[in-house]
Amino acid sequence: MGRHRTGDQRNSCLLGAHFSIAKGLHQALFTAEDYGCTAVQIFTKNASTWKEKTLSSEDIRVFDEARKKTRIRHIASHTSYLINLASPEKKKYAMSCEALKQELIRCSALKIPLVVLHPGSHMDSGEGTGIERIASAINRVFDKLPENPTRLLLETTAGQGSGLGHTFEQIAAMMGKVEDMNRLGVCLDTCHIFAAGYDLRTKAAYQKTFTTFDAVIGLEHLYWIHLNDSKREMGTRIDRHENIGKGFIGETAFKLLINDSRMQHIPKVLETPKGKGEKDWDQINLAKLRGFLR
Repeated sequence: MGRHRTGDQRNSCLLGAHFSIAKGLHQALFTAEDYGCTAVQIFTKNASTWKEKTLSSEDIRVFDEARKKTRIRHIASHTSYLINLASPEKKKYAMSCEALKQELIRCSALKIPLVVLHPGSHMDSGEGTGIERIASAINRVFDKLPENPTRLLLETTAGQGSGLGHTFEQIAAMMGKVEDMNRLGVCLDTCHIFAAGYDLRTKAAYQKTFTTFDAVIGLEHLYWIHLNDSKREMGTRIDRHENIGKGFIGETAFKLLINDSRMQHIPKVLETPKGKGEKDWDQINLAKLRGFLR
């Protein structure tokens, strides 16, 4: 434990990564602490299956204990990749609503304050119809869990296929149709917005993109940021994450973002490739980002 600690620097930015829960939900917090992180993102179940995980009282106890020991309070869960709230298929739509509901229930039990969701794909049924379905599903789930304190974050997407959420206007439209805005927010992914056509590579481009975000969505609704470079060029609408400074976005965007006073209070986590064990890319990326801090 502690091999990646960086002294006072670890506390100067809300920085972390998505870590594995293979050895237990609570172990992800200790891994985050080991890397000197002040934020962490996890799955609360296997993200590639519909099978739900029922938490035991022991699961909840050891997670709470790990949070107290590590003092990491900036925690978000990412929903299953199978969830599609825009699906025109009745069965898939119902399963997606139930999966989101169970995710919120687990997060509430674990006292995880934020859940990140890919809004969904309309499957050629139309953008407007898909947005309506997403908002309707969120309203339906919120209605069933009136006391649930976990905030749902709509993630900006790359726009692959018929995926929704690749324009700030689409995210704003979804939010505008959700009845309880106090339970909603946004997660911005740098790779995704770049792939969707929003430039970040120069100071002028960065400022323009975030001015647009603020005008269309509002920076006050931004609660979580994914720091990912992009393996593909801007506007390709292909979602392929790359290590910081190794992709088409480049270092400038991350230097600007990590030092942007407007984003200081927003946790920023890596979802960059882990590699095959030859190098510890989480350590490399985190050290690089910390090195950008002024």
